[in-house]
Amino acid sequence: MSAIITEKFRQHNATQFHESFSESSGNAYYLTIGKSSPFTSATSGGSDDSPPTPADDVTSEFYTWDSAIASKKIASSNISFAIPRRDWSASSTFDMYEHNVSSSNTTTSGATNLFDSTFFFRTSDNRVYKVLDNFGGSSAIAGSEPTSESTEPFTSGNYKIKYMYTITASEQQAFLTSDFMPVSTDSTVAAAAVDGALDTIKIVSGGSAFTTSSGSTITGIPIRGDGTGGVCSVTHTGGVITAASVTTAGSGYTFATINDADIVAATNAGGAGSGSNLKVIIQPKGGHGSNAVEELGGHYVMMQASLEGADGDDFLTQNDFREISLIVDPTTFGTSTVASATTARNVYAVKFSGTPGTFQVDEKITQATTNAVGKVVAFDSTLKILYYVQERFADHGTGGANTGAYVAFSTTATITGASSGATGIPDADADSAVTLAGGNTITFTDGYANPELQPDSGNIIYRETRKPISRATDQTEDIKVIVEF
Repeated sequence: MSAIITEKFRQHNATQFHESFSESSGNAYYLTIGKSSPFTSATSGGSDDSPPTPADDVTSEFYTWDSAIASKKIASSNISFAIPRRDWSASSTFDMYEHNVSSSNTTTSGATNLFDSTFFFRTSDNRVYKVLDNFGGSSAIAGSEPTSESTEPFTSGNYKIKYMYTITASEQQAFLTSDFMPVSTDSTVAAAAVDGALDTIKIVSGGSAFTTSSGSTITGIPIRGDGTGGVCSVTHTGGVITAASVTTAGSGYTFATINDADIVAATNAGGAGSGSNLKVIIQPKGGHGSNAVEELGGHYVMMQASLEGADGDDFLTQNDFREISLIVDPTTFGTSTVASATTARNVYAVKFSGTPGTFQVDEKITQATTNAVGKVVAFDSTLKILYYVQERFADHGTGGANTGAYVAFSTTATITGASSGATGIPDADADSAVTLAGGNTITFTDGYANPELQPDSGNIIYRETRKPISRATDQTEDIKVIVEF
Protein backbone atom coordinates (compact mmCIF):
# COMPACT_ATOMS: atom_id res chain seq x y z
CA MET A 1 0.00 0.00 0.00
CA SER A 2 1.30 3.46 -0.93
CA ALA A 3 -0.04 6.84 0.15
CA ILE A 4 0.95 10.48 0.21
CA ILE A 5 -0.07 13.59 2.10
CA THR A 6 -0.59 16.06 -0.70
CA GLU A 7 0.22 19.75 -0.91
CA LYS A 8 -3.54 20.38 -0.97
CA PHE A 9 -3.88 18.71 2.42
CA ARG A 10 -1.07 20.84 3.83
CA GLN A 11 -2.66 23.95 2.40
CA HIS A 12 -6.08 22.95 3.73
CA ASN A 13 -4.70 22.61 7.25
CA ALA A 14 -2.87 25.93 6.99
CA THR A 15 -6.06 27.60 5.77
CA GLN A 16 -8.14 26.13 8.59
CA PHE A 17 -5.59 27.29 11.15
CA HIS A 18 -5.47 30.76 9.60
CA GLU A 19 -9.27 31.02 9.61
CA SER A 20 -9.50 29.99 13.27
CA PHE A 21 -8.12 33.41 14.26
CA SER A 22 -10.99 35.34 12.69
CA GLU A 23 -14.04 33.05 12.79
CA SER A 24 -16.94 34.27 14.90
CA SER A 25 -16.60 31.23 17.13
CA GLY A 26 -12.87 30.86 16.57
CA ASN A 27 -10.06 30.16 18.96
CA ALA A 28 -8.11 32.52 21.20
CA TYR A 29 -4.35 32.28 20.69
CA TYR A 30 -1.91 33.73 23.20
CA LEU A 31 1.81 34.14 22.71
CA THR A 32 3.41 33.61 26.08
CA ILE A 33 6.89 34.36 27.38
CA GLY A 34 8.33 32.62 30.40
CA LYS A 35 11.25 31.12 32.24
CA SER A 36 12.86 34.12 33.93
CA SER A 37 15.33 31.98 35.89
CA PRO A 38 18.33 30.30 34.24
CA PHE A 39 18.26 26.84 32.75
CA THR A 40 20.24 24.43 34.92
CA SER A 41 21.04 20.74 34.64
CA ALA A 42 19.60 20.21 38.13
CA THR A 43 16.18 21.57 37.23
CA SER A 44 14.96 22.23 33.71
CA GLY A 45 18.00 20.78 31.95
CA GLY A 46 20.55 22.44 29.71
CA SER A 47 22.03 25.85 30.41
CA ASP A 48 21.59 29.43 29.27
CA ASP A 49 24.38 28.90 26.74
CA SER A 50 22.84 25.63 25.57
CA PRO A 51 19.08 25.69 26.21
CA PRO A 52 17.35 22.32 26.48
CA THR A 53 15.42 20.99 23.51
CA PRO A 54 11.68 21.25 24.20
CA ALA A 55 9.98 17.92 24.76
CA ASP A 56 6.50 17.04 23.57
CA ASP A 57 5.15 15.49 26.73
CA VAL A 58 2.65 16.15 29.51
CA THR A 59 5.22 17.25 32.07
CA SER A 60 6.71 19.89 29.80
CA GLU A 61 3.32 21.52 29.31
CA PHE A 62 2.92 21.87 33.07
CA TYR A 63 6.46 23.25 33.35
CA THR A 64 5.63 25.92 30.77
CA TRP A 65 2.67 27.13 32.79
CA ASP A 66 4.71 27.12 36.02
CA SER A 67 7.28 29.52 34.55
CA ALA A 68 4.96 31.68 32.42
CA ILE A 69 5.43 35.44 32.87
CA ALA A 70 2.91 37.11 30.56
CA SER A 71 0.75 36.47 27.51
CA LYS A 72 -0.42 38.55 24.56
CA LYS A 73 -3.38 37.68 22.37
CA ILE A 74 -2.60 37.31 18.69
CA ALA A 75 -5.21 39.16 16.64
CA SER A 76 -6.27 38.09 13.16
CA SER A 77 -4.40 41.13 11.82
CA ASN A 78 -1.19 39.66 13.22
CA ILE A 79 -1.12 36.50 11.13
CA SER A 80 -0.21 35.85 7.53
CA PHE A 81 0.34 33.00 5.15
CA ALA A 82 4.05 32.78 4.39
CA ILE A 83 6.47 31.21 1.93
CA PRO A 84 10.25 30.82 1.94
CA ARG A 85 11.99 34.05 1.05
CA ARG A 86 13.67 33.98 -2.36
CA ASP A 87 15.35 37.21 -3.42
CA TRP A 88 16.06 38.28 -6.98
CA SER A 89 19.71 38.40 -7.88
CA ALA A 90 21.32 38.76 -11.26
CA SER A 91 23.64 35.92 -10.30
CA SER A 92 20.83 33.52 -9.36
CA THR A 93 19.46 30.70 -11.46
CA PHE A 94 15.81 30.10 -10.67
CA ASP A 95 13.68 27.06 -11.30
CA MET A 96 10.58 27.36 -13.47
CA TYR A 97 6.99 26.45 -12.71
CA GLU A 98 6.02 23.02 -13.99
CA HIS A 99 2.86 21.07 -13.36
CA ASN A 100 4.53 17.69 -12.81
CA VAL A 101 7.71 18.12 -10.79
CA SER A 102 8.66 14.78 -9.25
CA SER A 103 11.59 12.45 -8.59
CA SER A 104 11.49 11.54 -12.27
CA ASN A 105 11.11 15.15 -13.41
CA THR A 106 13.37 17.27 -11.22
CA THR A 107 13.80 21.01 -11.46
CA THR A 108 16.93 22.87 -12.49
CA SER A 109 18.02 22.95 -8.84
CA GLY A 110 17.31 19.24 -8.42
CA ALA A 111 14.10 19.64 -6.39
CA THR A 112 11.67 16.72 -6.58
CA ASN A 113 8.72 18.81 -5.40
CA LEU A 114 7.55 22.09 -6.90
CA PHE A 115 7.30 23.81 -3.51
CA ASP A 116 10.83 22.86 -2.58
CA SER A 117 12.07 24.57 -5.72
CA THR A 118 12.96 28.19 -6.47
CA PHE A 119 10.31 29.03 -9.03
CA PHE A 120 9.47 32.48 -7.61
CA PHE A 121 11.38 35.47 -6.32
CA ARG A 122 11.04 38.81 -4.53
CA THR A 123 12.61 42.01 -5.81
CA SER A 124 14.11 44.78 -3.70
CA ASP A 125 10.91 46.81 -4.04
CA ASN A 126 8.96 43.81 -2.71
CA ARG A 127 7.26 42.71 -5.91
CA VAL A 128 6.92 38.94 -6.19
CA TYR A 129 7.14 37.09 -9.51
CA LYS A 130 6.65 33.51 -10.65
CA VAL A 131 9.12 32.08 -13.17
CA LEU A 132 7.18 30.53 -16.06
CA ASP A 133 10.16 29.65 -18.21
CA ASN A 134 13.89 29.66 -17.49
CA PHE A 135 14.59 28.25 -20.96
CA GLY A 136 16.46 25.23 -19.73
CA GLY A 137 17.94 26.85 -16.62
CA SER A 138 21.37 26.90 -18.18
CA SER A 139 22.07 30.47 -17.08
CA ALA A 140 21.25 32.88 -14.28
CA ILE A 141 18.51 35.42 -14.71
CA ALA A 142 19.83 38.41 -16.65
CA GLY A 143 19.08 42.10 -16.90
CA SER A 144 17.79 44.42 -14.22
CA GLU A 145 15.14 43.73 -11.61
CA PRO A 146 11.64 43.58 -13.09
CA THR A 147 9.18 46.27 -12.05
CA SER A 148 6.18 45.55 -14.26
CA GLU A 149 2.84 44.72 -12.66
CA SER A 150 1.30 43.59 -15.92
CA THR A 151 -1.32 40.89 -15.56
CA GLU A 152 0.16 39.17 -18.61
CA PRO A 153 3.35 37.08 -18.60
CA PHE A 154 6.37 38.96 -19.93
CA THR A 155 10.06 38.49 -20.62
CA SER A 156 12.58 39.82 -18.13
CA GLY A 157 16.13 39.42 -19.32
CA ASN A 158 16.31 35.82 -20.46
CA TYR A 159 13.38 34.53 -18.34
CA LYS A 160 9.64 34.53 -18.82
CA ILE A 161 7.91 35.62 -15.62
CA LYS A 162 4.52 36.52 -14.18
CA TYR A 163 3.78 39.28 -11.64
CA MET A 164 1.93 37.85 -8.63
CA TYR A 165 1.64 40.48 -5.85
CA THR A 166 3.45 43.18 -3.89
CA ILE A 167 4.30 42.94 -0.20
CA THR A 168 2.84 46.05 1.42
CA ALA A 169 4.76 48.27 3.84
CA SER A 170 2.78 46.98 6.81
CA GLU A 171 3.33 43.38 5.73
CA GLN A 172 7.04 44.02 5.41
CA GLN A 173 7.23 45.34 8.95
CA ALA A 174 5.16 42.56 10.47
CA PHE A 175 6.00 39.47 8.45
CA LEU A 176 9.14 39.86 6.33
CA THR A 177 12.07 37.96 7.84
CA SER A 178 15.45 36.81 6.60
CA ASP A 179 13.99 33.38 5.79
CA PHE A 180 10.28 33.93 5.09
CA MET A 181 8.01 36.43 3.41
CA PRO A 182 4.25 36.97 3.50
CA VAL A 183 2.12 35.80 0.59
CA SER A 184 -1.27 37.10 -0.50
CA THR A 185 -3.39 37.20 -3.63
CA ASP A 186 -3.58 40.40 -5.68
CA SER A 187 -7.23 40.92 -6.62
CA THR A 188 -6.38 42.56 -9.96
CA VAL A 189 -4.09 39.71 -10.94
CA ALA A 190 -6.65 37.14 -9.83
CA ALA A 191 -9.42 38.79 -11.84
CA ALA A 192 -7.30 38.67 -15.00
CA ALA A 193 -6.36 35.00 -14.62
CA VAL A 194 -7.87 32.56 -17.13
CA ASP A 195 -8.53 29.01 -16.01
CA GLY A 196 -6.72 26.53 -18.21
CA ALA A 197 -4.92 29.11 -20.35
CA LEU A 198 -1.54 28.12 -21.84
CA ASP A 199 1.65 30.14 -21.76
CA THR A 200 4.76 27.94 -21.84
CA ILE A 201 6.10 25.10 -23.96
CA LYS A 202 9.18 23.17 -22.90
CA ILE A 203 11.21 21.39 -25.58
CA VAL A 204 12.01 17.87 -24.42
CA SER A 205 13.14 16.74 -27.85
CA GLY A 206 13.36 18.85 -31.00
CA GLY A 207 12.88 15.97 -33.44
CA SER A 208 14.44 16.15 -36.91
CA ALA A 209 13.88 16.99 -40.57
CA PHE A 210 11.31 19.73 -40.00
CA THR A 211 11.04 22.11 -42.93
CA THR A 212 9.23 25.32 -43.78
CA SER A 213 7.90 26.83 -46.97
CA SER A 214 9.54 30.12 -46.00
CA GLY A 215 11.76 31.25 -43.13
CA SER A 216 12.45 29.03 -40.15
CA THR A 217 9.27 29.47 -38.08
CA ILE A 218 6.13 27.41 -38.43
CA THR A 219 2.98 29.18 -37.21
CA GLY A 220 -0.67 28.38 -36.65
CA ILE A 221 -0.09 24.99 -35.00
CA PRO A 222 -3.13 23.86 -32.97
CA ILE A 223 -2.63 22.69 -29.40
CA ARG A 224 -4.68 19.57 -28.71
CA GLY A 225 -6.20 18.64 -25.34
CA ASP A 226 -9.37 19.12 -23.36
CA GLY A 227 -9.33 22.92 -23.72
CA THR A 228 -10.02 25.14 -26.69
CA GLY A 229 -8.30 27.85 -28.70
CA GLY A 230 -4.66 27.08 -27.99
CA VAL A 231 -2.26 27.83 -30.85
CA CYS A 232 1.53 27.78 -30.97
CA SER A 233 4.51 28.33 -33.27
CA VAL A 234 7.87 26.58 -33.49
CA THR A 235 11.24 27.52 -34.91
CA HIS A 236 13.68 24.98 -36.30
CA THR A 237 17.39 25.06 -36.95
CA GLY A 238 18.62 22.48 -39.38
CA GLY A 239 15.34 20.62 -39.07
CA VAL A 240 15.49 20.46 -35.26
CA ILE A 241 12.92 22.45 -33.28
CA THR A 242 14.86 24.88 -31.12
CA ALA A 243 12.09 27.19 -29.91
CA ALA A 244 8.37 26.90 -29.25
CA SER A 245 5.92 29.50 -27.99
CA VAL A 246 2.21 29.86 -27.31
CA THR A 247 0.67 32.42 -29.65
CA THR A 248 -2.96 32.03 -28.50
CA ALA A 249 -3.45 30.96 -24.88
CA GLY A 250 -6.88 29.39 -25.20
CA SER A 251 -8.65 28.21 -22.06
CA GLY A 252 -9.91 25.18 -20.17
CA TYR A 253 -6.83 22.95 -20.55
CA THR A 254 -5.96 20.34 -17.93
CA PHE A 255 -3.77 18.50 -20.44
CA ALA A 256 -2.37 19.49 -23.82
CA THR A 257 -0.25 18.04 -26.63
CA ILE A 258 1.45 19.21 -29.80
CA ASN A 259 1.55 16.61 -32.56
CA ASP A 260 4.16 16.23 -35.26
CA ALA A 261 1.35 15.84 -37.78
CA ASP A 262 -0.07 19.23 -36.86
CA ILE A 263 3.36 20.83 -37.16
CA VAL A 264 3.92 19.29 -40.59
CA ALA A 265 0.43 20.33 -41.72
CA ALA A 266 0.70 23.95 -40.57
CA THR A 267 0.29 26.74 -43.12
CA ASN A 268 3.95 27.49 -43.77
CA ALA A 269 5.35 24.04 -42.98
CA GLY A 270 7.41 22.26 -45.58
CA GLY A 271 5.61 18.96 -45.20
CA ALA A 272 8.26 16.98 -43.33
CA GLY A 273 9.58 16.35 -39.80
CA SER A 274 9.07 13.94 -36.92
CA GLY A 275 10.25 12.85 -33.50
CA SER A 276 9.52 16.03 -31.52
CA ASN A 277 8.43 16.04 -27.88
CA LEU A 278 7.02 19.42 -26.91
CA LYS A 279 5.73 19.60 -23.33
CA VAL A 280 2.91 22.08 -22.80
CA ILE A 281 2.98 23.43 -19.25
CA ILE A 282 -0.43 23.35 -17.55
CA GLN A 283 -1.32 26.22 -15.25
CA PRO A 284 -2.65 25.65 -11.73
CA LYS A 285 -6.41 25.63 -11.28
CA GLY A 286 -7.79 29.08 -11.96
CA GLY A 287 -4.69 30.22 -13.84
CA HIS A 288 -1.48 31.90 -12.74
CA GLY A 289 -2.19 34.49 -10.05
CA SER A 290 -5.73 33.34 -9.24
CA ASN A 291 -4.61 32.16 -5.79
CA ALA A 292 -1.04 33.14 -4.99
CA VAL A 293 -1.17 31.52 -1.55
CA GLU A 294 -1.82 28.07 -2.97
CA GLU A 295 0.25 28.53 -6.11
CA LEU A 296 3.41 29.49 -4.25
CA GLY A 297 3.08 26.93 -1.46
CA GLY A 298 1.71 29.09 1.36
CA HIS A 299 1.36 26.18 3.78
CA TYR A 300 3.22 28.24 6.38
CA VAL A 301 1.36 30.50 8.81
CA MET A 302 3.30 33.29 10.51
CA MET A 303 2.12 34.82 13.78
CA GLN A 304 3.57 38.10 14.98
CA ALA A 305 3.45 39.84 18.34
CA SER A 306 5.22 43.00 19.48
CA LEU A 307 5.99 43.27 23.19
CA GLU A 308 6.32 46.96 23.88
CA GLY A 309 7.92 47.65 27.24
CA ALA A 310 5.57 46.69 30.05
CA ASP A 311 2.70 46.29 27.52
CA GLY A 312 -0.47 46.65 29.57
CA ASP A 313 1.56 46.52 32.79
CA ASP A 314 1.60 42.74 32.34
CA PHE A 315 5.01 42.25 30.70
CA LEU A 316 7.49 42.85 33.49
CA THR A 317 10.69 44.54 32.34
CA GLN A 318 13.08 43.84 35.21
CA ASN A 319 13.86 40.30 34.12
CA ASP A 320 14.65 38.27 31.02
CA PHE A 321 12.84 35.34 29.43
CA ARG A 322 13.96 32.08 27.84
CA GLU A 323 10.84 30.43 26.58
CA ILE A 324 8.16 31.32 24.02
CA SER A 325 4.96 29.34 23.74
CA LEU A 326 1.63 29.48 21.97
CA ILE A 327 -1.43 28.66 24.05
CA VAL A 328 -4.86 27.99 22.55
CA ASP A 329 -7.99 28.94 24.48
CA PRO A 330 -6.61 29.57 27.96
CA THR A 331 -9.26 30.62 30.44
CA THR A 332 -9.51 33.60 32.74
CA PHE A 333 -8.26 32.73 36.23
CA GLY A 334 -10.81 30.90 38.34
CA THR A 335 -13.29 30.49 35.49
CA SER A 336 -14.05 28.26 32.53
CA THR A 337 -14.42 31.28 30.24
CA VAL A 338 -11.90 31.53 27.41
CA ALA A 339 -9.74 34.59 27.92
CA SER A 340 -10.25 37.63 25.71
CA ALA A 341 -7.95 40.26 27.22
CA THR A 342 -5.28 41.73 24.94
CA THR A 343 -2.54 41.07 27.51
CA ALA A 344 -2.47 38.97 30.65
CA ARG A 345 -0.14 38.61 33.62
CA ASN A 346 0.83 35.01 34.40
CA VAL A 347 2.80 35.52 37.61
CA TYR A 348 1.60 35.73 41.19
CA ALA A 349 1.98 38.93 43.21
CA VAL A 350 2.15 39.95 46.85
CA LYS A 351 1.87 43.47 48.24
CA PHE A 352 3.89 44.30 51.32
CA SER A 353 3.07 46.59 54.18
CA GLY A 354 5.52 48.90 55.86
CA THR A 355 8.98 49.24 54.33
CA PRO A 356 10.16 45.95 52.85
CA GLY A 357 13.70 45.24 51.81
CA THR A 358 14.88 45.29 48.21
CA PHE A 359 14.34 41.89 46.65
CA GLN A 360 16.52 40.74 43.73
CA VAL A 361 15.29 39.16 40.52
CA ASP A 362 15.74 35.38 40.29
CA GLU A 363 16.46 34.96 43.97
CA LYS A 364 14.78 32.24 45.99
CA ILE A 365 12.11 33.42 48.41
CA THR A 366 10.66 31.52 51.32
CA GLN A 367 7.87 32.22 53.74
CA ALA A 368 8.02 31.54 57.43
CA THR A 369 5.39 29.22 58.90
CA THR A 370 3.95 28.14 55.53
CA ASN A 371 7.34 27.03 54.13
CA ALA A 372 6.28 28.24 50.69
CA VAL A 373 9.09 28.54 48.11
CA GLY A 374 9.27 30.72 45.00
CA LYS A 375 11.49 32.72 42.67
CA VAL A 376 11.41 36.49 42.20
CA VAL A 377 10.44 37.66 38.72
CA ALA A 378 10.33 41.38 39.52
CA PHE A 379 10.02 43.76 42.48
CA ASP A 380 8.28 47.14 42.38
CA SER A 381 9.85 49.01 45.29
CA THR A 382 7.58 52.03 44.77
CA LEU A 383 4.32 50.13 45.05
CA LYS A 384 5.89 47.45 47.27
CA ILE A 385 4.72 44.63 44.99
CA LEU A 386 6.70 41.42 44.57
CA TYR A 387 6.01 39.30 41.47
CA TYR A 388 6.98 35.63 41.68
CA VAL A 389 6.59 32.16 40.22
CA GLN A 390 6.55 28.74 41.82
CA GLU A 391 8.00 26.03 39.63
CA ARG A 392 8.21 22.42 40.68
CA PHE A 393 11.79 22.46 41.94
CA ALA A 394 13.13 22.70 45.45
CA ASP A 395 14.38 26.24 44.98
CA HIS A 396 11.39 27.35 42.91
CA GLY A 397 8.15 26.16 44.40
CA THR A 398 8.21 22.85 46.21
CA GLY A 399 9.92 21.51 49.24
CA GLY A 400 7.66 22.70 52.01
CA ALA A 401 9.34 21.50 55.17
CA ASN A 402 11.52 19.40 52.82
CA THR A 403 8.57 17.18 51.99
CA GLY A 404 8.52 17.94 48.28
CA ALA A 405 4.98 19.29 48.50
CA TYR A 406 3.78 22.39 46.75
CA VAL A 407 2.78 25.13 49.19
CA ALA A 408 1.23 28.43 48.15
CA PHE A 409 2.25 31.74 49.69
CA SER A 410 -0.44 32.90 52.10
CA THR A 411 -0.99 34.59 55.47
CA THR A 412 1.01 37.52 56.77
CA ALA A 413 4.08 35.47 57.60
CA THR A 414 7.36 37.12 56.61
CA ILE A 415 8.77 36.47 53.14
CA THR A 416 12.57 36.43 52.93
CA GLY A 417 14.93 36.67 49.96
CA ALA A 418 17.70 34.06 50.08
CA SER A 419 20.34 36.20 48.33
CA SER A 420 19.39 39.75 49.30
CA GLY A 421 18.28 38.96 52.82
CA ALA A 422 15.36 41.30 52.16
CA THR A 423 12.16 40.73 54.12
CA GLY A 424 8.58 41.79 53.61
CA ILE A 425 5.29 41.30 55.42
CA PRO A 426 2.22 40.71 53.19
CA ASP A 427 -0.33 43.47 53.63
CA ALA A 428 -3.47 41.78 54.95
CA ASP A 429 -5.36 45.05 54.51
CA ALA A 430 -4.65 45.23 50.77
CA ASP A 431 -8.06 44.39 49.36
CA SER A 432 -8.39 46.81 46.50
CA ALA A 433 -7.17 47.60 43.00
CA VAL A 434 -3.72 49.16 42.82
CA THR A 435 -2.97 51.41 39.87
CA LEU A 436 0.27 50.45 38.16
CA ALA A 437 2.77 52.65 36.32
CA GLY A 438 1.03 52.23 32.96
CA GLY A 439 -2.42 53.04 34.33
CA ASN A 440 -3.73 49.49 34.57
CA THR A 441 -4.68 47.92 37.85
CA ILE A 442 -4.01 44.79 39.85
CA THR A 443 -6.46 43.67 42.54
CA PHE A 444 -5.20 42.15 45.79
CA THR A 445 -7.05 40.04 48.33
CA ASP A 446 -5.41 39.97 51.75
CA GLY A 447 -2.24 41.18 50.06
CA TYR A 448 -2.11 38.53 47.31
CA ALA A 449 -3.04 38.57 43.61
CA ASN A 450 -3.46 35.54 41.36
CA PRO A 451 -2.40 35.38 37.71
CA GLU A 452 -4.90 36.62 35.12
CA LEU A 453 -4.90 33.34 33.17
CA GLN A 454 -5.80 30.02 34.77
CA PRO A 455 -2.67 27.89 35.00
CA ASP A 456 -2.77 24.66 32.98
CA SER A 457 -5.82 25.76 31.00
CA GLY A 458 -6.09 25.56 27.21
CA ASN A 459 -3.52 23.71 25.14
CA ILE A 460 0.08 24.58 24.47
CA ILE A 461 0.69 23.88 20.78
CA TYR A 462 4.14 25.44 20.41
CA ARG A 463 7.18 25.73 22.70
CA GLU A 464 10.53 27.28 22.01
CA THR A 465 13.53 27.54 24.31
CA ARG A 466 16.34 30.00 23.66
CA LYS A 467 19.14 31.96 25.26
CA PRO A 468 17.99 34.69 27.67
CA ILE A 469 16.37 37.77 26.17
CA SER A 470 16.63 40.85 28.36
CA ARG A 471 13.74 43.29 28.58
CA ALA A 472 13.55 47.05 29.21
CA THR A 473 10.84 49.68 29.49
CA ASP A 474 12.00 51.40 26.28
CA GLN A 475 12.45 48.19 24.30
CA THR A 476 10.18 46.30 21.94
CA GLU A 477 10.57 42.61 21.18
CA ASP A 478 9.15 41.63 17.81
CA ILE A 479 8.38 37.92 17.98
CA LYS A 480 7.41 35.86 14.96
CA VAL A 481 6.32 32.24 15.13
CA ILE A 482 6.15 30.32 11.85
CA VAL A 483 4.23 27.06 11.65
CA GLU A 484 4.67 24.75 8.67
CA PHE A 485 1.87 22.39 7.78
